[in-house]
Order: sequence, then structure tokens, then C-alpha cells
Amino acid sequence: MALAKDGCLRALPQRTPSPPLRAVGGRARKELASKFRAASEASCGYPCAVTPLSLHEFHERLGARFSEVNGAEVVEHFGDAGREYTALRQSVGVVDLSFRGRLCVTGADRARFLHGQITNDVTGLRPGQGCYAALVTAKGKLESDLNVHCLAEELLLDFEPGLSARLRQRLEGFIVADDVQVVDVAPHYGLLGAFGPKATEAVERIGWAVRLPTEPLASATVKDATLGEIVIVNHSRGATAGFDLFVPAAALPEVAEKLVAAANETGGRACGWSALEMIRIEAGLPRFGVDMDESNLAPETGIEARAISHTKGCYIGQEVINKLRTFAHVTRTLRGLRLADDLNALPLRGDKLFRENKEVGYVTSALASLAFRRNIALGYVRRECNEPGTELVLRSTGGESTAIVVSLPFADK
Repeated sequence: MALAKDGCLRALPQRTPSPPLRAVGGRARKELASKFRAASEASCGYPCAVTPLSLHEFHERLGARFSEVNGAEVVEHFGDAGREYTALRQSVGVVDLSFRGRLCVTGADRARFLHGQITNDVTGLRPGQGCYAALVTAKGKLESDLNVHCLAEELLLDFEPGLSARLRQRLEGFIVADDVQVVDVAPHYGLLGAFGPKATEAVERIGWAVRLPTEPLASATVKDATLGEIVIVNHSRGATAGFDLFVPAAALPEVAEKLVAAANETGGRACGWSALEMIRIEAGLPRFGVDMDESNLAPETGIEARAISHTKGCYIGQEVINKLRTFAHVTRTLRGLRLADDLNALPLRGDKLFRENKEVGYVTSALASLAFRRNIALGYVRRECNEPGTELVLRSTGGESTAIVVSLPFADK
């Protein structure tokens, strides 16, 4: 990611983006921040700040409608979330993920240090490899999930928005005599995604002289004399295929334009976060802040197989997680739910699940699935009644209805 040993970004090639695609800067950025802050305060009644996307003007010209996730501006959709969902399913959709948090861990001791902080194996990673992991407390409770990408001189962390300051503080609190620095690189590197069955074709159309990675969370680096270093990661985010592109801020408008043009040429389009959320829920992938949070033990959330190594060395929270695996069980786990077809409205996060008039769980995410042609949800169900096929009662604002426990990921049956 072009970080010097002192944690500062190396100078990137000087370039002047074309005026129609310039990134929001200086005064314009402040004006946008004021506008979104005023809108947020008007809607919620409390002072709050929304961080605008640097490509706000670019997206606005494409007809974007914006919303906010945990203090960060996102493109909700470009006028037709259904068509965008179809692009993600049948061709390729380009999504601006720059609202997500990005930290780099640098220094000679970075791998050993991070290995002792998160639930998955870091010391076994080589440049170009990656893993999914969780950051937990000493009591095994989640603080975040994250994707870890091993680059030549740093470990790049990608996670949900609004957590950067907290996670940086958590990590720096454990640095004693280690040669480790934790750097917030979100202001310097944007994040674009191309997802769908034609994602590979779309990215290849840009013409970079690099072999695209084929293994999940593997990465390849483009070294462009004009654009700088671009890290391309194989990451589907629930789609059939996909790539994350970490792009220098100065090059973000040009790369976004090229990527959207390539998607259009392959039958795809620019897509909003709403359509990608539909894909995520259909894939049964929990999202931190919605389907899992600080109240959850990591093994409850359905991420154990992907995020937790039971053979690695010590890390914060390992004792609790190992005891749960060896001697006990969590009392609830994340499950898929098949909801009734005739719902008046989808359940909201927190709506309760009952069995024999006893509360046994609650819903976290719900969707009228276009792929499965039925209403589905993610939710937590107590261990004694979470076997697939178990019939529960959902109580929501729409009244009572049936919810049947199903395995994840969801299947079309």
C-alpha cells in the first residue's frame, strides 16, 4: 500500500484527474459534511456527523441515492435496486465500498503482534495471501470481524465502518516493546468492488498487466506509473465471484470510471449497497453491527469455521473460546429462517421468536429474496430448538407468523 517504515504514505505519482471525475476535496468536502450532518441531525434529533464518500459527485452524476451506515455515507442505490441486484446475480455490479474502515499494521513485528490479537492464523500468511478473522475481548465477546490481507510490507485490515478509532486504540493498547505501527489508511486509499459472474471479465477489460488472484482473499498488486499501487483481492462478498480493489485516493475517480465502463460493456452496471446487502443475506453471511455485535460470543455467530483457528498460538480471548469448544456449548447460534410467504411486512431487527409460548430467539436481518422467491431471515435461536426443520412463531408488528429454522447458507428448496 506504499507505506514507509514511519507509517506514512510514500509519495504517489503526481497526476491531474479530469475535471468531470475529480474527487471531492477541500471546501467541497466540508460543504458535503455540513449538509449530511444537518440532514442527520434533522432526522435523528441528535448532533451527529456523516463522513461523505470522496466519489460523491461521481455517483451523483450516475443518479445515486445516498444513505448512512454507522456514520459513513453509502450509495443506497442508483434508482433501481432490483436491476442492480440482477446485475450482481447475472453479470457484474460495481460497488463503492470506501465507507468501510481500513487500517494498516506495519513494522518488523507486525505478524507476530497481530497473530496475538485476532482469532485466525496470521504468521502463516505470505504476501499475496489473506484470511477472515475476529477481534474479541478477553471474555470472547466480539469487537469486530475483519479481513486481513498480507502485503509485502504491511498487513491490511478491512472492516465495517465507524470502528477505525476504536480498533486502532484497542490494538495500540497492546503494543509494548513491539516494532509495530497502526495506521488509518482510509483517507489515502479508497475501496471499490466488482461482484458477479462476469467480475473477472470486467476487471480484465481494464488492461492491467497482472494475473488476477483465484483463491479467496488472495491478492495481487498492480504497479501503475500513473495510478500508483492498486491491490486487487479475490473477495466475492456473497456473490458468485468478485474482487475488492484498494485504490490510491488520487486515482480513485479514474479507476471508478474505468471499472463502471468495463461493467457496462459486460452487461453490468454501477450498484448500490442495498443490492449487495440482498446478496449478503441470501448467502447467509452475518454482518457486524447487525447480525453480530459486542453482545455475542464469537462461536455463536456462525463464523467459527472461517474465522477461528483452533491450532494457532495464544491470542486475546482464546481461553474462553477453547473452553466453549471443549467443555461447553454456546446457548444460542445464528440460523437461517424461512418465513411465511404472506407476511404483511418483513420483521425488524430484534423481533422475537417463540416456541410453545417461550421466547427462544430473535431476528437480525430479513429479506424478500428474489433468488429463492420467499421471505427469509437470519436470527439467533436457542440451542435446544435450532435444528433445521424446527417450527417457531415469529411475533412482529405484522402479528404472529411461522418461522422455520433452516441451515445456512440458504438453499433453493
